[in-house]
Amino acid sequence: MSRFATTGTRGFLGWHLRAGLQDSGTTVDAIPVGEAFDLEQATGAIDGSSRAIHIAGVNRASDEAVTEGNIGFAKQFATALRSADNPPPVVVYANSTQSTNGSVYGEAKARAGDIVAAAAAHVGAEFVDLRLPNLFGEHGRPFYNSVTATFSHLIAKGESPTVEKDKLLTLLHAQNAVDLLVGAVQIDSLSALEQNETVSGLLGRMQGYAELYRYGEIPDVADEFDRDLFNTYRSFTFPSQSPIQLTRHADPRGSFFEIIRSHGGPGQSSFSTTVPGVTRGDHFHRRKIERFTVLHGRARISLRRLFTDEVISFEVSGDFPIAVDMPTMWAHNITNIGDDLLYTSFWTNEIFNPENPDTIAEVV
Repeated sequence: MSRFATTGTRGFLGWHLRAGLQDSGTTVDAIPVGEAFDLEQATGAIDGSSRAIHIAGVNRASDEAVTEGNIGFAKQFATALRSADNPPPVVVYANSTQSTNGSVYGEAKARAGDIVAAAAAHVGAEFVDLRLPNLFGEHGRPFYNSVTATFSHLIAKGESPTVEKDKLLTLLHAQNAVDLLVGAVQIDSLSALEQNETVSGLLGRMQGYAELYRYGEIPDVADEFDRDLFNTYRSFTFPSQSPIQLTRHADPRGSFFEIIRSHGGPGQSSFSTTVPGVTRGDHFHRRKIERFTVLHGRARISLRRLFTDEVISFEVSGDFPIAVDMPTMWAHNITNIGDDLLYTSFWTNEIFNPENPDTIAEVV
């Protein structure tokens, strides 16, 4: 089993890193930096690890805090790396494409990179300088991590963001950044994973998703960029916009209701029966969209965001049909809490691929 040592595990990209590594069985030893830095603890985390990743940084603060924070964190990481008796063979730095633009932040990231590179060379490790563009993804911090998080937050609240200064952005989903950081995808694949979009175009896409999703409809997610953006938006709507109410039509012949309207891309529907007292699921998805709809019987659908303890549950019945969509990187399950056989419909936005199931065991 591999073990990585990583700074910045409590931040946006660090959270995504831990989530992305759940399936591989790789453990992540956190290296606190700043005032929480402890050289003995940091050295112990790095010693014997297979990869050391430096993510921690400061991007929104005073010029002095940005400079001192980025350089100071890099020096702490480098000191621990030099102190390890058994340093890792690979050292990765989560750099920024802004490191060459001459800004205060860019200059600080560049200098931090030089510090980490020198330490990697000192211990004979391969140094990977990963220059990341604008990152977006689930559970970003609005008004801090990215404009995508800000737009998602505002739109989910029913507000109408505006674009003050339009420009072209280069965007990368956080889970793609994770694959690059951990070596699951080669660094020369970065450009193929990036997507260019204007700020106004980004806003238009997200408003389009919201207009459909307010009625429980799934937008066209055939393109992976749209899927990742939509999943980002969905993370800001849960649980306030869940469950999704479905309209049941009944007459003497029986009843009818729509389960889903999908506007594009592949999809797969399945059906299960569950005996009373039994639980299905206890897994999460990194990228896959999944919808549960109870057709008959009574059930409890429970969800828990990774690395948290709070569980959100919905009690549902086939007599009053509703749909519950599973946010990405939330563990989820469904339990038959009734006395009858439970009938459940499951829909996902992709055809199941046993080579890449994107279904990772995690107990709610």
